[in-house]
Amino acid sequence: MAYKISEQCNLCDACRLQCPRNAISIAESGTIYTIDEDLCNDCANLSAVRCVPHCPVDAISQA
Repeated sequence: MAYKISEQCNLCDACRLQCPRNAISIAESGTIYTIDEDLCNDCANLSAVRCVPHCPVDAISQA
């Protein structure tokens, strides 16, 4: 299942630093982060998704 980052994103860097697959980067707009669906595996090899609970503005949700 894919995740997406909404316009609420404030580029705080919390989610990007937690991603073990480096799937989070700055979007083309330069104003929010985006999640690369080809790289993101929903943290399948870990006990839980890492990015979602670290977002202070709740900008990450399942697509």
